[in-house]
Amino acid sequence: MSQPRRRSRGFRQAASLVAEPIRHAAEGRGFAVARLLTHWPEIAGPEVATRARPVKIAHGRGSFGATLTLLTTGAAAPLLEMQLPAIRDRVNACYGYNAISRIVLTQTAPTGFAEGQAQFDAAPAPSRPPDPDTRRAAEAMAAGITDPALQAAVTRLAMLKLSRKDRTNRKAPR
Repeated sequence: MSQPRRRSRGFRQAASLVAEPIRHAAEGRGFAVARLLTHWPEIAGPEVATRARPVKIAHGRGSFGATLTLLTTGAAAPLLEMQLPAIRDRVNACYGYNAISRIVLTQTAPTGFAEGQAQFDAAPAPSRPPDPDTRRAAEAMAAGITDPALQAAVTRLAMLKLSRKDRTNRKAPR
């Protein structure tokens, strides 16, 4: 005896409404596991995710493993090229086995294909608070400027320049 079908009360979850169309579209591009598309920043890491997007997975005839194609900008391609082994390891960890054997980079303009569908965000620069002595020295350099916007810009520039000098002085030659 089979149980009667339960009737749902209220609204269905939005994820259950779009799960089937997303799965079908992802499988059409070679993504058997849609998690690679939906959780790309967690899989690849935030730095890689701001520079590249997965486009397709191609399975070659008679070859082991698939080829993952990533879309990136021309400027970010050399940085990503150095990280390809680590990206492949992270993607394969998502699948649970060595599903991806190669990663190919496809370069495009910063807005991507077809009316800006692949927007790339600039990676946030890691910032650390400036040294208080550096800040005081930079403010002293800009003290004679009367325009507040120009004074702030000169202060920032001086802090960058002085902090760069500090970093080069800290590196002692061996």
